[in-house]
This record gives sequence, structure tokens and C-alpha cells, in this order.
Amino acid sequence: MTAGRMLCVLLSLLATACVDIPSPQARSQAAERLAAASNWQRLRLPTSQFVLAAYAPLNIPATDTLTIYIEGDGLAWITPSLVSPDPTPVKPIALELALRQPQGAAAYLARPCQFVEAADAHGCAEKYWTTQRFSGEMVDAAGQAIAKLKRRFHARELVLVGYSGGGAIAALVAARRKDVSLLVTVAGNLDHRAWTQRHHISPLDGSLNPADEWKALLGVPQIHLVGGRDTVIDRSDTASYQSRFPENRRPAMQVIEDFDHACCWVERWPELYTQSVAGSRH
Repeated sequence: MTAGRMLCVLLSLLATACVDIPSPQARSQAAERLAAASNWQRLRLPTSQFVLAAYAPLNIPATDTLTIYIEGDGLAWITPSLVSPDPTPVKPIALELALRQPQGAAAYLARPCQFVEAADAHGCAEKYWTTQRFSGEMVDAAGQAIAKLKRRFHARELVLVGYSGGGAIAALVAARRKDVSLLVTVAGNLDHRAWTQRHHISPLDGSLNPADEWKALLGVPQIHLVGGRDTVIDRSDTASYQSRFPENRRPAMQVIEDFDHACCWVERWPELYTQSVAGSRH
């Protein structure tokens, strides 16, 4: 019996439905194939506490502006009461977005504990993809990895694009740097306090909240893309973040009415990037 099937049997005892979830190794292999198809390579980025996985083009060009895509929370939970043993995403949407960027230099950054195994998984604990997914340690690790990517590309400035929970990390990193020329979130969790209250779930104790960093983010150009049909992160969550800013300096929110949390960001990304991201920089 495969590990996925064993997990499925276990879940059948805990829930009414059962899904054969790919193993962490299978999820990593799928990302490798996806990246390789676009001539991208996997990078290993050690930080003070974690080793982070990243993907970038095989031939890394020197560039003035580097766009870094930060992954969402991944497979944090298997059921509402069962924590995943490995947060590697089943569908790495931020990686797919990065690979579909139509112009300019791009790289992808996984969250700590995603796409790593064996010795590289040191420091990983369930709290880092549950209650402390946006903790200071997680933000510091992302910031250190982003600095390494910036040096590899010899970039002067950064555009940070965060998907879902990666939007929170992108915002928290941007609040701590002076080289972010644009912050973009895609279905981003920008006020996790409002989010947990709306969903009636436990608060993310131990996590930093991007909405609390509004003063540090006042000078950062921003655009936040939200799906009109998204029931995971909806426009009210983003509006709660916006409301922390002075009325005349609130970041832009763009609602795409026929999108939800997963559909159809990847399919429409070249168009959205050209109109909303590249357009915001001119």
C-alpha cells in the first residue's frame, strides 16, 4: 500500500471523503518537471534557521529589477483538525505564476519547510505552517533568501509578488526593506486577524500581521488582486488591510469578479501582469 493510500485509509476514518494526496517527494518532483520545462533550475538557499527552496532560470541574467514570487501556505492542513506533516503545496501556484511572467527577470521562492527533506528540513515544526506561519522567524528567513536571490541576479530593486499566505510574507518583508519598488499580492492574506475572525477559526497566535505594519508600508507602491468569487480570502479581508492606511494613501485593490482563490490566476497571468503589475511601474 502506498503512503498516499495509507493516508487515504486514515482519513476515511476521520472524514466522509477521502483524497489520495501525493507524497511530498511526488509534489517536489512535479515542481521539478514544471520548472525544467521552462529551463528553470532548483536553488538551495540556506538561512540562519532554515534552508529554503527556490527556482530561477538556468542562465541567470543580470537585471536592474527582479520579480520574486512567494508561495502560499501550501498543504498546511489535511482536514480542519489534522495538520499536514509536510506543507509542500500540491499545486505551487506562485511557481506557475513566475513561469508565466511575460517579460522581465523572475524567480520563485518557496516558504520555509516546503520542497525540502532530510537534513535540509532542519528547524521545521508544525507551528511554522499553522499558527506561526507568519512569525518573525519565517519573515527573517524569507528576507535572507530574497537577499541571496537579489545578489545572484545583481538586481538593484525588487518587485515582490505573494500568492495567498505568501502575500502576507511579501508584505512583511517589504515593510523591512528599502529596495522594494512594488508589492503585489494575489488572493493575499493581508489581515489574518480579520481573516480568522471571519472564518471563525483560531487566531494565528505567534504570527505577525501585515495590517499592523501599515506605517512601514506607506511608502511602498502596492496593488492587491482579489478574486470576486474567492471564499478563502475575500475583498473584505483586503479592505480591512486597506482601512488601516490614511484614506488618501490606501493601497489599490483590483477585484477580478470571475476568479476564485485558485482559478484563474495562472491562466490569465500574462494579461494581468502586463495590465496590473507592469502597468503599475510606469
